[in-house]
Amino acid sequence: MSDAASPYNATHIEVLEGREAIRKRPGMYVGSTSESGLHNQVFEVSDWAVNEVLAGRAEHVDVALESDGGVRVAIDGPGIPVEAAGHADGPSLEELLTRMHAGPRGDSRNFVGVGLFGMGPFVTNALSSDLTGEVRREGVRWVQRYDRGAAVGPPSPQGPTTETGTAIVFRPDADIFGTAQCSFDTLADRFRTLAFLNRGLAISLTDRRPPSGPRSERFLFPGGARDFVAVVAARTGTPDETEVFGFEYEDPEIAGSVEVAMMWSDTIAGGVHGFANSMPTPGGGAHVAGLRDGVAAAINAFARERRLLTRTDTDLGPDRLRDGLTAVVSVKLDRPQFEGATRDVLGNAEVRESVASAVRDRLIAWLAEDPRSASVVVGRIAAGTSSAGA
Repeated sequence: MSDAASPYNATHIEVLEGREAIRKRPGMYVGSTSESGLHNQVFEVSDWAVNEVLAGRAEHVDVALESDGGVRVAIDGPGIPVEAAGHADGPSLEELLTRMHAGPRGDSRNFVGVGLFGMGPFVTNALSSDLTGEVRREGVRWVQRYDRGAAVGPPSPQGPTTETGTAIVFRPDADIFGTAQCSFDTLADRFRTLAFLNRGLAISLTDRRPPSGPRSERFLFPGGARDFVAVVAARTGTPDETEVFGFEYEDPEIAGSVEVAMMWSDTIAGGVHGFANSMPTPGGGAHVAGLRDGVAAAINAFARERRLLTRTDTDLGPDRLRDGLTAVVSVKLDRPQFEGATRDVLGNAEVRESVASAVRDRLIAWLAEDPRSASVVVGRIAAGTSSAGA
């Protein structure tokens, strides 16, 4: 085909940047334009808020689903910088709302990813019909408003205040999300998990939409992963037959930390839940494989020492070892390596051996501390009598 028959030049190329690109292809930034995308719009702001708390610049995160369809995400603390006020000690309000990845982030253990892609409030701003950023800092209340991601004007002082903190209030654009509604339970599950995996992180979620009155929950779990396992076990109707076994440690060989918690029951297991830098890894990966390796090594060693397995018996396999087990393994790495764009499988090979050896050694020691209870648990697994059999 000749050039004359099919003319094509630079005028045919559409270049989209910034908010125009986000609004043109919203699914690329929040996953979809349905309810799940709406949740990710909330999580992109929560990303920033949670990391401000973990960095020590705030103490708690407050998220509210307003009766008019808006969403409010607020933190306490001194209030983030405002460029118009001459503040220069970090990313300003304007940068946070108009630049992708503004504020603390990076693939390190110090950054918690809440949303699907972790691109920050700029994405939320672009996909909102209107958004307001409010900063209360150094005795002045500053406000900046946006219309579909475009600033209506610069931040302006709105009078004195005795409070401090930062709030972002936005209304998802109905032209993009249609009639989709945020689910309180879906947001609560994610915030609850973050609080389990990050001791000291306090998050409150309030729903002001119900005609019967507001619904609210606060998430703060000093026990970390141990609390996580206890709650999962309770949800499955599992009686507390054994105490929750758990530990955490730093390993310079993997440039990160590991937290593990588990318990066994005679009824339904809650499964193995893996997380990397506080993001769920439903596809598993090195940390989950290491947990299973370590459990297998410890249980088989104990079973043979107590003669629950004879010399001719083969080792207990993974299916048998999952009987009645509820476990959480959470790793926080400076250099995580994920397989695939969705980051649902952790690929760091060195993590598997680190987790396996730690679980093996600590679980053997724990079993030895209470041989009677341990014999009951291991004996049941060896005999295959669990009602949650493979």
